[in-house]
Amino acid sequence: MAVALRLNRKGTKDRPYYKIVAVDSRKRRDGRYIEQIGTYDPMKEGANYTIDLEKADKWVGVGAQPSETVASIIRKARTAAKAEA
Repeated sequence: MAVALRLNRKGTKDRPYYKIVAVDSRKRRDGRYIEQIGTYDPMKEGANYTIDLEKADKWVGVGAQPSETVASIIRKARTAAKAEA
């Protein structure tokens, strides 16, 4: 089973909200997922995401492929974590 880290759209028309999930890559975009690892709200200003980096690292470590957007969010979260430390 090929696992992907990608966005799962929620919210209403013109008010999108996304969950960052680990999912079988053959499933549809908003289908059943294995585990939720974060959220992304493009309507919010500033830090508009939350992500559990430990879970993301676990999934990438076992071969999950993040989408471009999720990879960008992970990169931003790592940079923010380094800045705090």
